[in-house]
Order: sequence, then C-alpha cells, then structure tokens
Amino acid sequence: MKYMLLIHHGDTEWDALTDEERQEVAAGYQAINDTPGVTPGPWMGSPETATTVRVQDGAALITDGPFVTVKEALGGTLVYEADDLDAAIELASRIPAARMGGAVEVRPLVGG
Repeated sequence: MKYMLLIHHGDTEWDALTDEERQEVAAGYQAINDTPGVTPGPWMGSPETATTVRVQDGAALITDGPFVTVKEALGGTLVYEADDLDAAIELASRIPAARMGGAVEVRPLVGG
C-alpha cells in the first residue's frame, strides 16, 4: 500500500537552531529519504510566499500568502510504500518536523 505523508512544519524556527541542531535535523531527513520504499517530494517555500486562488461567481479571487494564519504549514510531502498503516505511522514518527512542533499527516493513496 502506498501512503502520502504530508509534513507540516511547526513553530520551530530554522534560524533559531544551532549548527549542531541543524545538522541533526538534516541527518534525520536524509535517513528518512534513504528508507526503502520512500519517494521524497520537493520542499515548498514558506506560507508567506504562497498565492491563494479561489473562484467566486466565475471570477478568480487571488490573495498573497496564506488565507489564514497557521501554526503548522505544509512544508513537503513524501510517498511511502509500506506493508501497512502501522509501518507508515512508524516512519512518520521519525520525521523531524513531528518532534519540532509540527505534525505528519498519513493518508493512503487511492489506487496505491
């Protein structure tokens, strides 16, 4: 079964981390990327760089940045081919964002 892991960054600021902490975080993500069955996705820019599009009465309404202030912003994704949900949850618990004030949402892929 394939699962999409949506990685939500919390309120931990990268700039506030020491060099050693940054290296630990980078090593943690590299270990996840090196896990058999993982297909890492690209990382996204911060929510402040977003453009939000909605359609109302047939017209596109465009706003800069996120529509609302969020504590956890989607920062990246990965696909994991796992035997079951328990294996996907175990992998999600090893993703650095999950222990840095963020969260990892695990969803089965339809047809996956």
